[in-house]
Amino acid sequence: MSRLVGWLFVLPALSVYAVFVLRPLALTVQYSLYRWDGIGPSTWVGWDNYLAVLTEPDLVGAIGHALVLVVIFTGVPLCLGLPAAAVLRRATGGRAVRAVLLLPQAVPLVAAGFAWSLLLSSTGAVNRLLAAVGLDGVTRAWLGDSSTALAAVGVIGAWALLGLCTTLLLVGVDRIDPALHEAARLDGAGPWQEFRAVTLPGVRRELGVCATVTTTAALASFDVVYVTTQGGPGNATAVPGLEVFSLAFAQREVGLASALAVVLVVLVLAVVAPVLRWSR
Repeated sequence: MSRLVGWLFVLPALSVYAVFVLRPLALTVQYSLYRWDGIGPSTWVGWDNYLAVLTEPDLVGAIGHALVLVVIFTGVPLCLGLPAAAVLRRATGGRAVRAVLLLPQAVPLVAAGFAWSLLLSSTGAVNRLLAAVGLDGVTRAWLGDSSTALAAVGVIGAWALLGLCTTLLLVGVDRIDPALHEAARLDGAGPWQEFRAVTLPGVRRELGVCATVTTTAALASFDVVYVTTQGGPGNATAVPGLEVFSLAFAQREVGLASALAVVLVVLVLAVVAPVLRWSR
């Protein structure tokens, strides 16, 4: 009886999930097996759309760019956020600092992308700062140079995620028993040894959550790329999300766009699943 009551409470949520998540996903898989312009009749092509996703240089390049963004979106927030969390644990005014760290999360990525476009322009604040310290030779339009545009987009995404990851890691650091830190210091451990032996293992779950969030954000990135570069210069910053949008709504190749979307879902699961397993 209790199980029946439990299912009655869960059923509405499952129904909503099935209608708004599972059904669109199933339709996307179905559309990926056809050549369709979204309006007229469709033609069965089987796996041809998937073969195109894995062989066309532009689409393969977009997937490669997404993997580069995964490294930047994940690496920078974790490499900076974890030491920052360890330092802030001992700092005064921790609550005020946490509020400041979360400010980027309150800024829509569209607005953040527009602001960073101004900062990284050829006459922006970043280049003026570099020129002021004598680095005129490295100034450039960071988002307009094909050699730096993708990394610049990655910096914007990492900036947006750094505060969230630091806050999550701060929660994990606070959860560690202070007696462990005290025992490590009594045993003669230095700051680095204490960090490696106590702090790092203690925040494994939080690291897994941060890696999952940042990886998903990188692979599904669209808004920040659309606002800052629209995939340019050339195809230097094209990502799967932008390609899906272009294929479906500009080129009217709904089947190919659906196949790329399915491949993106599989890629997200393939990258995130090992991280979640490690965090447990």
